[in-house]
Amino acid sequence: MTVFNLDNINVSSFDPMPSPEEIHAQLPLSLTAGNLITSGRETLRNILDRRDHRVFVVVGPCSIHDPRAGTDYARRLKALADEVSDTLYLVMRVYFEKPRTTTGWKGYINDPNMDDSFRVDQGMKNAREFLLQIAEIGLPAGTEALDPISPQYLGDLISWTAIGARTAESQTHREMSSGLSTPVGFKNGTNGDTAVAVNAILSASRPHSFLGINSLGRTAIVRTNGNRYGHLVLRGGEGRPNYDTVSVQMAEQALHKAGLASNIVIDCSHANSYKNPDLQPLVMADVVNQVRLGNRSVVGMMIESNLVAGNQAIPEDRSQLRYGCSVTDACVDWETTVTMIRRAATLLRDVLPGRLLQS
Repeated sequence: MTVFNLDNINVSSFDPMPSPEEIHAQLPLSLTAGNLITSGRETLRNILDRRDHRVFVVVGPCSIHDPRAGTDYARRLKALADEVSDTLYLVMRVYFEKPRTTTGWKGYINDPNMDDSFRVDQGMKNAREFLLQIAEIGLPAGTEALDPISPQYLGDLISWTAIGARTAESQTHREMSSGLSTPVGFKNGTNGDTAVAVNAILSASRPHSFLGINSLGRTAIVRTNGNRYGHLVLRGGEGRPNYDTVSVQMAEQALHKAGLASNIVIDCSHANSYKNPDLQPLVMADVVNQVRLGNRSVVGMMIESNLVAGNQAIPEDRSQLRYGCSVTDACVDWETTVTMIRRAATLLRDVLPGRLLQS
């Protein structure tokens, strides 16, 4: 009998991975965390449905690489969130997976030790532990869904999900989004095209059936109901911003033409700030002014923020990492973050309730 060597030619190994159920059992959802996440999702749905007048702000590090600095940031953000809670609803940006144009560090889940050991099993447990800590502190978490298997491990701890510019056109991610339990923000394409995101919102709102895994880690046919809380995130593209009044109005028209709610989130970073964190406050100020002048479609904003401004390369000696400084995109520092959010809250405090009444 002829034996053919046809399978897994370029696969070096299959390392065992604990099932979602096993990791959930090791790191269970507490009553405090469960109540917080339930409340966070409900609040975000109410904002999107115009039953809550506030604007939500997804704010935090470009990516999590140091849990100690991350929890430090979260405690500070919780105090700020309480201070502005009458006007802004703050969601901590907790990104563990980083899409790459070519190569680079793929994030805390993929390589938690930042040494190319790729201990995904360890990274997944660490990520879940960190999300539980954030919930216990009292903050809802927002993340980007990149790997379609990860939500089975972490999805119960997330209140808001983003689908990135590189994956909004992916059928896999549209199908996955149709089954996610959170509102989902779809970013426009890297070229600035909003049609990709609009089509993704439409697709994710419909039921789908696709291959995935269940809580036991077994391959399953996943059948979804569709997610009606998809919305558009404008992040600019090809080096050009799209947060200006004209771009926002064009996005509104595209959503209306597709029969979708005019729910728009403005990402103050990425191409909207030319990847220069110093411009993020100017972007946010412009968007706040649009709302003050009568815009009713902007329901949220995003800020890349950390304890320390800028970013850093990952050094050979990990002990040389600067505490609280991003290892991916450059961020604004904590002091700038506080100023941005307090100013937005002050300027919007008397405007937003009236916008809700006009809906």
